[in-house]
Amino acid sequence: MTGSILFEAIVFLLGAIICVSIAKRLGLSSVLGYLLAGVLIGPYVLGFIGKEGEDILHFAEFGVVMMLFLIGLEIEPKNFWKMRKTIVGMGGLQVAGTMLLSYFLFILFGFDWKVSLTFAMAVALSSTAIALQTIKEKGLLNTTFGQSSFSILLFQDIIVIFMLGMLPLLANTSSVSLENNDGHTSLLQNLPLGLQTLSILVSVVAIIIAGKYLIVPMLRKVAKTGVRELLIAAALLIVFGISLLMELVGLSPALGAFLGGVVLSNSEFKHELESTLEPFKNLLLGLFFMAVGASINFIVIAKSPLTVGGILVAVIVLKAVILFITGAVFKLKLNQRMLLTFSLAQVGEFAFVLLSFAFSLNILEQSQMDIMLVVTALTMTITPIIGMINERVLLPRLGTKESIKRPMDHIAKSQKVILVGFGHYGSTIGRFLRTHGVEATILDHDSNRVDFLRKMGFNVYYGDATRADLLKSAGIADANILICAMDNPDVIKQLAKMVKSKYPKVKLMVRAKNRYAAYEFLNMEIDHIYRDSLETSLKLASEVLSQMGFRKYTLQRQIKNFIKYDEDSLRRLAKEGKIGDDNYIFKARKELEQQEKLLEQDFKRGIVEFDGHWDAEQIRKSLDDSSF
Repeated sequence: MTGSILFEAIVFLLGAIICVSIAKRLGLSSVLGYLLAGVLIGPYVLGFIGKEGEDILHFAEFGVVMMLFLIGLEIEPKNFWKMRKTIVGMGGLQVAGTMLLSYFLFILFGFDWKVSLTFAMAVALSSTAIALQTIKEKGLLNTTFGQSSFSILLFQDIIVIFMLGMLPLLANTSSVSLENNDGHTSLLQNLPLGLQTLSILVSVVAIIIAGKYLIVPMLRKVAKTGVRELLIAAALLIVFGISLLMELVGLSPALGAFLGGVVLSNSEFKHELESTLEPFKNLLLGLFFMAVGASINFIVIAKSPLTVGGILVAVIVLKAVILFITGAVFKLKLNQRMLLTFSLAQVGEFAFVLLSFAFSLNILEQSQMDIMLVVTALTMTITPIIGMINERVLLPRLGTKESIKRPMDHIAKSQKVILVGFGHYGSTIGRFLRTHGVEATILDHDSNRVDFLRKMGFNVYYGDATRADLLKSAGIADANILICAMDNPDVIKQLAKMVKSKYPKVKLMVRAKNRYAAYEFLNMEIDHIYRDSLETSLKLASEVLSQMGFRKYTLQRQIKNFIKYDEDSLRRLAKEGKIGDDNYIFKARKELEQQEKLLEQDFKRGIVEFDGHWDAEQIRKSLDDSSF
């Protein structure tokens, strides 16, 4: 029974539901819930999952691949190129510093130089899956800390290619069996180094060209069929195909997937690919975290507790020191530096690949590999706990204290408007208010951005607006309006709940990144909601019609009508329950049909009553020839 695939699926799903639910209820990261679920169902605790957990781990690594593909979709090529100095600078300093210190550390632990160098390479790598998932959960990817973390992780994903290429040079070739080189061969491994490099460059160029001339045309043909299942299959085919190509030439599949995402970031299918792959990514990432938890070998820990414990503590402290120094060199503020330090102090998933490859080359003995695999899994497991301690204990006393000292109280009390979030969206609001003589108390959670904007002449203050004491010091009790301009719906919901319960007289005006976020805010009885793309998309559409001869006066009238009908529809659909089910789809289609009918009637009535407002004779003629 325990060997049944269905039984294992039930165990994984049940473990995830129970442990993640408990973790979220306790205010912990979902990653910690998945890891603990894996520990419980693994072979060394309840024993529901045996050695086959290793196979699940390899399969679940596709979650990491999909995550990097989706992150690539969010980064346009020009922005990626702008990050090159940060990627090479911060990433290179972190990897080089960690490898150097950890090499001498393992020498002190009594390992020979080849084993120490192998371990040092593994330790230099952090967990892309855990770090980025946690950062995205908290909505910090676009902060200085988030971008710095991403740069370091991306450099690590690139450097692991060279690490895998270097390992065979450490092996005793006379004692290495080709049969042991399990899963780590590439088509290019027997070619001269120059040809290998050329082949890798050709593969990268092939992905770039295929993105424009093969993948996008294929997606257009698939989209024309109207069959969503085909689009899902096409999205999976793209990710798996690029990953396979990268693996065949000896590159990291995750790195290849990221490159594929960057190539497609400017295509019209960007958002469709994101919404299609997001559920698969989340499912596989959850499975990956559980497989990591299940891989913790408690027998190895029991045999060598001091060795495992000593290496575990030494590795985390060493990585933390290097990361803190890296942040200081690149002039990150203290709170950003601390977040960076405790987020990337673990050993990452690519260490599993590196250590297994080294074992197949007879560089490592079985006992040595077992110890480092356990240390790797343990560092990944305790990372969310360390991060929680940092955020709840250390940052309030060390990190944010520096910013809270800034003089806010005497300024905030005199303002009737509080603006939370001063990125591109919020800064536009703030500038427009200021030009009309309205000053606002401006709060932002990115301390580096705060300092930059203060140099630009804005009175922006650092802090987490979801903290009741910070809002109180900002004058929320005397404010008339609170504007939520952040890009994270979860943070906005948390802030809105607190304000509605404690300060019901304050009018909330919130930003909604999309229609679905707007539904949630409406159901919270927030009336003033402003969607990111509504006005800008209508402005673009009106410019198209203007180029075709429509008079701008008429277009402005139609835009106002469209917004009115769409807002009315939004409020009705918000009450329809689960988004995406058959009932919602039916009601949404009916709403769209009604909107189009009303707009057509307005359009026709405008022609009859205000015919002089049209610029082009051919438009009037085309309308006469058409039927409504």
